[in-house]
Amino acid sequence: MDDSQEAVAEFVDDYDLETPPEFRLLDLVSEVGELAKDANASTDYGESPADIDLESDELGDVLFAALALADSLEVDADAALEEALEKYERRMDDAETPGSGE
Repeated sequence: MDDSQEAVAEFVDDYDLETPPEFRLLDLVSEVGELAKDANASTDYGESPADIDLESDELGDVLFAALALADSLEVDADAALEEALEKYERRMDDAETPGSGE
């Protein structure tokens, strides 16, 4: 477990914010939605994509929610990220795209 995941776990524990993983997932989706809202507003709903402006604290909220979800599922976030990078690398080598194509 990395320092960031440990810090989130300690914060959740210190402030008695434990909640089941399904609610952690909903919180993550909500936070990503807030980023999307900021992207839409700052780009005039895609009319000016170069003007995108996302607040760093909002991105931090997404990271917090993802790390809290990982912790609630007893998943090591660093290990999960390493797995994802390896998967994307294989896809880039095979199909020159990181997407699954599904």
